[in-house]
Amino acid sequence: MRYNRFNFYVIMLLAFLITSLLTRLVLMLLSFDQIDTSSSTLLKMFTVGLFYDMVAGLYYFIPLALYLLLLPQKFFNTHIHKVILVFVSFAIIFGLIFNGVSEYFFWEEFGKRFNFIAVDYLVYTHEVIRNIQESYPLPAIFSVIGMISAGIVYLLRHRLLDIEDRTTFSQRLTYAALPLLAPILFFNLLDKQGLADISENIYNRELAKNGIYSLFSAFRHNELDYYEFYKTLDDRVVMSNLKRLEHFDDNTPKVISSNKEEKRYNVILIMVESLSAEYMGVFGDKRGLTPHLDALAKRSLFFNNIYATGTRTVRGMEAVTLSIPPTPGRSIVKRPKNDTLDSIGKVFAQKGYENKFIYAGYGYFDNMNTFFANNGFKIIDRTDFTKKEITFANVWGVCDEDLLQKTIKEADASYAKGKPFFSFVMTTSNHRPYTYPEGKIDIPSHTGRSGGVKYTDYAIGEFIRKVRGKPWFKETLFVVVADHNGGSAGKSSLPLYRYRIPLMIYAPMIVKPDVVTKLSSQIDTMPTIFDLLGFSYEAKFYGNSILDADFQERAFIGNYQKLGYVKEGYLYYLTPDKKSHKEKIERLTLRSVTYHPAEITPEEEKEIITYYQSASYLYQHSR
Repeated sequence: MRYNRFNFYVIMLLAFLITSLLTRLVLMLLSFDQIDTSSSTLLKMFTVGLFYDMVAGLYYFIPLALYLLLLPQKFFNTHIHKVILVFVSFAIIFGLIFNGVSEYFFWEEFGKRFNFIAVDYLVYTHEVIRNIQESYPLPAIFSVIGMISAGIVYLLRHRLLDIEDRTTFSQRLTYAALPLLAPILFFNLLDKQGLADISENIYNRELAKNGIYSLFSAFRHNELDYYEFYKTLDDRVVMSNLKRLEHFDDNTPKVISSNKEEKRYNVILIMVESLSAEYMGVFGDKRGLTPHLDALAKRSLFFNNIYATGTRTVRGMEAVTLSIPPTPGRSIVKRPKNDTLDSIGKVFAQKGYENKFIYAGYGYFDNMNTFFANNGFKIIDRTDFTKKEITFANVWGVCDEDLLQKTIKEADASYAKGKPFFSFVMTTSNHRPYTYPEGKIDIPSHTGRSGGVKYTDYAIGEFIRKVRGKPWFKETLFVVVADHNGGSAGKSSLPLYRYRIPLMIYAPMIVKPDVVTKLSSQIDTMPTIFDLLGFSYEAKFYGNSILDADFQERAFIGNYQKLGYVKEGYLYYLTPDKKSHKEKIERLTLRSVTYHPAEITPEEEKEIITYYQSASYLYQHSR
């Protein structure tokens, strides 16, 4: 039996749909205890999923449709071309299975289909490829995928080799019309209609999507314009309300006048990779992963009810450095003109401090070097480590012990100059592939996040032990704060418990140990430090000193698209369909949260819009 050349297209499209369905089933089983398994929700999930898969397949095979349309019949029917089709089939099926395997590992890490994070990873190919090489047995994975692909092609060999086309160009144009025109019709439909919003359960919504489609959708929407996608008010109303809430607007900075004696204490801020509250004993975890940090918290001014603004390192950096709520889309750290907002680097520079950003890896990643250099910091990254200073490293950077030893050397150098110093230190060991020097802790390297957490805890413990003998120790505030949570997956879009992080300020000669339970935000970190230092300054900071008797408890959380605001037992959030939402926080534990829908009032809506619209306005207009 002889087949039309477009039968090849149909075979490949079916292969795409089958692998997409199998991927969805595997991911569903991976999170089965977290999803809504009601028959109606599952039916919606698989129906919408099939639609997404079909549209994604039509996009995916546009080059194939053009190839089949334009290839001359004389060459198409040759034996050489049939052999080429076999190899093309193998490459396509290999790619589809590889994508499914990649989605498995991405889902395991983030509980999401491909998104902004995957787009970022495509940009930084060196780090990503090395990270994958160090995390997974690639030769074995590729071999298995290759064998499965070869087996499938072998089963399809007769259909592939029996294709003998006799179509004219006009006939082929008719066959190609649907594969080429349908993607144009669907170009904007899926993103704007929100077809995957089939349930309140975020896992079900993610499973209804197609990973390849989600990847390209994320690439298209890497930065969201607040005014285009979110509910707005007149800018004059927003700025007037901001002046009432935070005592500054677009023309006038917030004036902080301290009645304390100003101190030029040194500050070493250690931002710890992925240190969620759920890993720490001081928050109630029983695994014993953070004995040194737990002990340090008891000797520190410890804030146990503070929340990160986002789920990426650059979000934590943005929150601490700029003291601003998370704007939609990419972090400001990664955007152009990221030096026009007020920053803590500028405040410290005005006070005569030597600012340093000290990073374990190569700071070009995520635009960190450019951001910190533009905001008043000297850059110390992996390129500044000598061979003798590196005892262990992986793709993300030198191990935390080496990083913190370098931090001590840089502090010694600043102290020798007689200048107060501020060091912003970013760790990396608690990051996949979770490799670190053997023999330091009782969890073998490269076995998972628990080991990464415990090694970072060990490294910070060693750092504190070493600095106690330094001449600058008594005059230094040591700040430990996480950049973000250790995982962003959850049944809801904004799982509040995931955003809870530690903040501790250790300075035995300066700060009295205490526990502060006020609900607060990562953006409040540096205003609190400035309060302890007795700084008077002017800046358009949204953060405030948590120690202030008049501190208004609230927190900001976000996930690129949803912009959240937590206050008085409620979660408020804005979505890019110009809607606002309110949910009552019924039950919040270390590893779960339960929400119940509530009615948002006009005043509550005005408040959340004011914060997020003004933050976007200030960034756009400061440029």
